[in-house]
Amino acid sequence: MILYPSVDKLLERVDSRYKLIALGAKRAHELEQGDLPTLGEFDSVKPIGKAFEEIEAGNVVIDPKPAKLDD
Repeated sequence: MILYPSVDKLLERVDSRYKLIALGAKRAHELEQGDLPTLGEFDSVKPIGKAFEEIEAGNVVIDPKPAKLDD
């Protein structure tokens, strides 16, 4: 269960729980692979918690441009 940041706060940044989970998982994987964090300090120890903190801060967002499929 996520205690911090709260799901309600996260859903203010991402409009769907499914998108939130996908974005959090992708960012957590990037952090585990050595990508530099966007925040100086974290309350969370685990990568998924750090990813959610970055999402809450507005530092990680879903690309607003939809992907184009080649015909």
